[in-house]
Amino acid sequence: MLNFVNSQQSKKEKTELVLMNICNLPPIPKVLKEALDLLNDENTPITSVSKVVSKDQGLVTKILTIANSPMYGLQRRVTTIDFAIIVLGFREVKNIVTVLSLVEAFINKTDKYLDQKDFWLHSYYTGTAAKKLAEDLDFQNSGEAFIAGFLHDMGITVIHRYFHSNFIAILDLVQNKGFNFRDAEFEVLGVTHEQIGQFLMGKWNFPEPLCDAILNHHNPSMSSKGKVLASMIHLADYMTNIFTSGNSFWDNDLKLDEKIISILGLDDEPDMNTFIESHAELFRNQIQSVTIF
Repeated sequence: MLNFVNSQQSKKEKTELVLMNICNLPPIPKVLKEALDLLNDENTPITSVSKVVSKDQGLVTKILTIANSPMYGLQRRVTTIDFAIIVLGFREVKNIVTVLSLVEAFINKTDKYLDQKDFWLHSYYTGTAAKKLAEDLDFQNSGEAFIAGFLHDMGITVIHRYFHSNFIAILDLVQNKGFNFRDAEFEVLGVTHEQIGQFLMGKWNFPEPLCDAILNHHNPSMSSKGKVLASMIHLADYMTNIFTSGNSFWDNDLKLDEKIISILGLDDEPDMNTFIESHAELFRNQIQSVTIF
């Protein structure tokens, strides 16, 4: 037993050494960096943000696609960045650009081990569901829920990109040895994808409750910094797996933590099931409208 503990600790330390070397975000496109710098100051003229973002029509399309998604339920279609900022506000547009920046920084080439489109669509659906849940449950910061939901599985794409041979070994344990994905991660790396996500988000100075939600999105009742946010991300992830047909094989053991029923202020299991079913239309609309990945 002691040898096993020592072995896993050694693997964890080696993994963390690699992670420390990637703590500096990979370069993101210049336009995204300029936009984030401007959005950090709410006194920046809207036209200045629009001028920068408009240099990259691909980025414009992605921002407008998200702004017009069922997540916001706007009555009038948003057709310009200026209008997106007016309708959504600096903070929401900054959240969207922050997420898109991290996607650009960490996206890897699709291979037979991980389809990037499937992965980021799953992330997007979870983020938008988390935002909707936050609004329905009167959570104060739905934008934080969006970011945490979108980035909850970021550790998986980090493993795929920076620990590729380990990623292949993890899949071998899952496909041929009967491991669930998180146990396989721990066996190979000494850590899981949620620990990697929390580690990096902490190094990048994201709010502590958001980091904690990423760490505990599989076991939200174990959260120590924000059980409600962690529970919403967990439920959004669970709903995404129910209502979409994405290939999220990394969630092959995902089970609903029933303790979130009381944490989220719901009455009982039937109430929870009714609440979940009431969001099915959101996913149907999202699947029809999202084309950004």
